[in-house]
Amino acid sequence: MEEDKLLSVEQLIYAYAKGVFPMADEGEIHWYSPDPRAIIPIDTYKPAQSLRSVINKHLFEIRIDNQFEAVMRCCAGPRATDSETWISEEIIQAYTDLYRMGFAHSVEAYVDGKLVGGLYGVALGGAYFGESMFSLVSNASKVAFHYLMILLREQGYSLLDTQFMNDNVLRYGAIEISRKDYKSRLAKALKKTCTFKLPKNDY
Repeated sequence: MEEDKLLSVEQLIYAYAKGVFPMADEGEIHWYSPDPRAIIPIDTYKPAQSLRSVINKHLFEIRIDNQFEAVMRCCAGPRATDSETWISEEIIQAYTDLYRMGFAHSVEAYVDGKLVGGLYGVALGGAYFGESMFSLVSNASKVAFHYLMILLREQGYSLLDTQFMNDNVLRYGAIEISRKDYKSRLAKALKKTCTFKLPKNDY
């Protein structure tokens, strides 16, 4: 029943606004607020030259919010290096509810109409909280991420949260800041009003 759901849209929005996010471990939800916190500076982002070459080939069609739940389920699938996932069925359902209410968004890469890569996250004010990405074709998620960064920059977002530092986010220019600094940046970002839509220009 709806009232028995452990995760609700209201609970998630409140948590993200406070700098807290959930992850599932063996079906149980745990809440996190890391210190230090990993973020990717939006204004200084530049794609690697190798990625620029891929982008210029126009190998992928990029769409927004076309298959949000499918993106989540692909992100929850087994990885080559790790069979565990923190994206449980409960989390998929809760974030899909967030998406339906306009608080969660996906950036998707397609080849011949088939979803081959993408990412998803939560958007509040001028903050985007990146959650996970996947790629079925080489460079698909990297190109989706590039368009996410262009979107965030053009629409005036000021904070891209990537939660924990790891090799994947480090390659995109992630840095670590203190929890105190993060909450200060988050408070400022939440006061902004931004629209999540692709830029008109072709990058």
